[in-house]
Amino acid sequence: MRIEYDRDTCIGMFQCVAEWDAFERDVDAGKAVLVDAEEADEDRFVREVPEDAELDAKFAARACPVDAIAVYDDDGEQIV
Repeated sequence: MRIEYDRDTCIGMFQCVAEWDAFERDVDAGKAVLVDAEEADEDRFVREVPEDAELDAKFAARACPVDAIAVYDDDGEQIV
């Protein structure tokens, strides 16, 4: 499972931070940060989700009010 985060879309509500500790606040930028992620494109970050954090990653994606976070299964199909 992997998670993708569009930092440009983020509006800094930080609801993802409350759901999964892989997200941190960047108060200066007013955006969340996806820890240990690789930048896939400009302002789009990707990382694998550990098996023990899959539920938290899904909650983080669902909590985002602007859909800046998407979760994909191992086949590449978006599940959140």
